Amino acid sequence: MSRGGGVPLRGGLMSFAMTLFATALAAPATPSPTVDEIVARYVAGLGGQETIRSIRTLREKGRITAGPQREAVVTRERKRPSSTRFEFTVQGVTSVFVSNGHRGWKMSPLEGDLEPQPLPDQVVAEAAEQADIEGPLVDWKAKGHQVELAGREAVDSRDAYKVKLTLNSGAVRYEYLDVDSFIRVRSDSTRQLRGHAVQIETTFGDHRMTGGVLFPHLIEVAASGRPQHTRIVVDSIEINPPLSDARFTMSTAGE
Repeated sequence: MSRGGGVPLRGGLMSFAMTLFATALAAPATPSPTVDEIVARYVAGLGGQETIRSIRTLREKGRITAGPQREAVVTRERKRPSSTRFEFTVQGVTSVFVSNGHRGWKMSPLEGDLEPQPLPDQVVAEAAEQADIEGPLVDWKAKGHQVELAGREAVDSRDAYKVKLTLNSGAVRYEYLDVDSFIRVRSDSTRQLRGHAVQIETTFGDHRMTGGVLFPHLIEVAASGRPQHTRIVVDSIEINPPLSDARFTMSTAGE
């Protein structure tokens, strides 16, 4: 070998490295999962469709904080297919909002309502949507919804799939599912508040299993244009408690 034999060796290494680099560039990138695959992973992470669908009724208790000295004790009850009952107590005074999916009522002493009052149709429609215990992504095709992948976006420094969800009512929301765990970390929607459309951003955290199903225990809600955030801490979750239909009628709205 000549004294310059090192040069061809270095050239050979460079050539080998360039070949590997070119091969890597030519190799097909790992394909992104389809929206069906993403949603399927999300449902599996929740506990699986069979386990989720076995929940017929649900009772959640916790606390809502909307600023200093503004905390309420809350209870939310849901029953398939579309019944909801929401109670919150502030300074010993309890307000009740109920809906059976077709009609709704409220009794809110803090607002001067000492007798049951009917809820607007828009509020009843939103209550029926929230009565969907597992959420619209589970079994979305059978429910008549549409989903499509709208890209990826960072949510609190975590990369998430952005899924556009069009409900069968025509309402549109965006669900953000963590790219690693497929847990839902945020939901963007539009709500009617006092006759005005308001953008609502809801984030989810502290996920824990109850009865084989994953539930968030920390929920934060922010409305566009409003500095204050609402923070919900879930203290307990009861699966399939006995809930009669009477819990969701006007005659017992204040009981």
